[in-house]
Parts: sequence; C-alpha cells; structure tokens
Amino acid sequence: MERIYLDANATTPLLPEVVEAMRPFWQESFGNPSSAHHAGQRTRSAVERARNAVAALLNAQAREVVFTSGGTESDNLALAGILQPYLDRREPAHLITSAIEHHAVLYTAEWLEKRGLEVTYLAPTSDGVVDPAAVEAALRQHTRLVSIMLANNETGAIQPVGKLARIAKAHASSPIFHTDAVQAAAKLPLDLCGEFKNVDLLSISGHKMYAPQGTGVLFVRKGVQLAPLFHGGPHERQRRAGTENVPGIVALGCAAELAREWLSNNGAQQLAALRDRLESGLLAAVSGTFVNAGPAPRVANTTNLCFADVDAEALIIALDVKGISASFGAACQSGATEPSHVLTAMGLSHSEARASVRFSLSRLTTPEEIDRALEIIPAAVARLRSLV
Repeated sequence: MERIYLDANATTPLLPEVVEAMRPFWQESFGNPSSAHHAGQRTRSAVERARNAVAALLNAQAREVVFTSGGTESDNLALAGILQPYLDRREPAHLITSAIEHHAVLYTAEWLEKRGLEVTYLAPTSDGVVDPAAVEAALRQHTRLVSIMLANNETGAIQPVGKLARIAKAHASSPIFHTDAVQAAAKLPLDLCGEFKNVDLLSISGHKMYAPQGTGVLFVRKGVQLAPLFHGGPHERQRRAGTENVPGIVALGCAAELAREWLSNNGAQQLAALRDRLESGLLAAVSGTFVNAGPAPRVANTTNLCFADVDAEALIIALDVKGISASFGAACQSGATEPSHVLTAMGLSHSEARASVRFSLSRLTTPEEIDRALEIIPAAVARLRSLV
C-alpha cells in the first residue's frame, strides 16, 4: 500500500538535499565549533553559513539568529527570557497572548502566571483570528510582552501579526512583541525589516520545514535583552548555552535556502491549489461538512474540516488503515481526552470539535495523492456514519 501523508503540520520529511547537507557532519566534520583548531573552525564556518541562510529567509541580521532545539524551546526562551527577570525583581508584569496559541506558549504563560505574572488570554473571532481591537484594549502600562502566533497549527489561520505588532509598539508601554512562526516559516514570506519590522522575537522549528526534529531558531532583534534559560558556555552570544547541534543546524540552513527558492517559484500558490482541490472535493462529496476558519486567510497547506456525526479519532484510525495519515489536532495533544482548545475557543461545540480533522499537505504531496484521498475519505466518513 502506498501511503498518503497529509499531516505535514505535525512534522515534515527531510528533503534529499537536506540529508546530503547534513551527511559530512555526522562523521567527517565532527569538530566542536568552539574549538580553535581546524576541525572546530570547519564546523564553526558551517554553523555561520547556516545562520546566514536563516537570516536571509527572515530578512534579518545573522547575529539576530539564535539556534535552539526547536519551537518549544524558542517559545519558552522568548516568554521566560523576557518576563522572568521582572518576576525576579518583583516588578509588575503583564503578558497578552491568545487562547489559540500552541501549548508551548500557553503552558509557559501558565507557569509564569503561577509565579506572579499577570496574563490576558484573548479569545479569537469565530474565524479563528485575533482581533486587533482586542489587543489594543488589553494593553496596559505594565504590559511587558505580547505573544501572538503567526499561523495557527490546527486551522492554518494567519493572524494579522504585522498590524498587532504596530499597535503594541504605539502604546505607551511599548512591549516586546513575540510571534510563534513555527507553522508560517517556509510557507509565508517573512520580512523582519518590512511587514514584521515591529516583531522583536520570532520562533521557528526545523522539523516543520523539512529539516530534522530537534532543531529550531529564535530570532532576537538587536537590542532586545533576553535572560537565558540555560547556563554554561557563552554560545549563541550568551543567549543559549550548549554545544551546537551542527548537523541539525546545517540541515536547517539548507532547508531555509530551499524554502526561499520554493517561495520565489510560486510554490505556495501551487500547494494552495492542491489544498483547495482536496477541500472543495470533500465539501462536495460529504454532506454536513464545513471548514474551520474557512473565511480567514490561511497558510497554503492546511485545511481543518468538521464532519458532522463523525468521531474524528475513529476517522483518523479508519483513514490510517486505508493508508492516509491525518490528524485531529496538534501532534503533541494526540490521545488527549479534551477537544481542541483552538476549536472550542473559536466557538465550536465539543461535539463539533471532536468531529474535526486536520489535513496538512507537504511540498511532496502530488495531485494523484489528492485524487486518491478524495476517493478514500468520503467512503470512510460514510461507513462511520452508517454505524451510528
């Protein structure tokens, strides 16, 4: 059975070019980048080339790129790195975030809240988008950080981060602005000197953009003071201690270069056409179906569909048996008994949230796979409904 992978928001495969870029750094070029000898300086050069590649993808300065172990660490470093010093000094501190954030942000906010941080969790509209007016109304004199994701991992809905950051910076408190761009990087153009010039911190995860798991980036704009999570050596300009994951970093740099090329060659538009083909086909073939966050602008690869009178977990299992990999929410929440916090925050009932499935395409998805999925998915839904 040839499998059809429609869960790219959970993780992506490594592209062949990325694997080849990594290969020499597993055995041949294994030096510690902090070492002064030739072996160390060779890997140091590779790390800096990758840093430049990521900076180019973001239109940022290389010195503003901090390598991490992934999106979760980047989000934790952004929130705790800005807010923990205020708590240590017992100064008033207020965080604004949204109810649809990834748990890497939400759980960090809750952890800080238990230590005295004041947090405002903004509800989205029914389209899954954070209203700029809500952010403006929530700003206070002691607001230190605003953290709103760029693209939602479950619905793909794109948040108006450029506008939100401008609103935050115009307020008297002028808080630091962070965005979790894990699901946006390599899918959307990210210009940190243009549309996102008011964004101070931005998180990326390598395994969402065809690099290995365990790699990531936190963009830290020049001048932003960040308390480190880890203490040890002076790595990453004293912002992230620990010997660098050279193969992973090299892979991430390669993935960034490939993403720039893909975006410039209309890759996102072509992928969106495939996504729309799947989405419109399912809406036409399966009654009682609607798209969550359908009216909102979304990243090119993502659709989240509610199939009335169907248990999403049962549908995921049925599709897996037929060779289709999909998801009913964030991968880190797989097996959770509660319905999606994102969908319920948007106003869906528990039953609607439990009937919703996310299909997320990759750059490797083919038209033939979409055609096959349009045969398998409606049949699986019909069978499950017949059992009710």
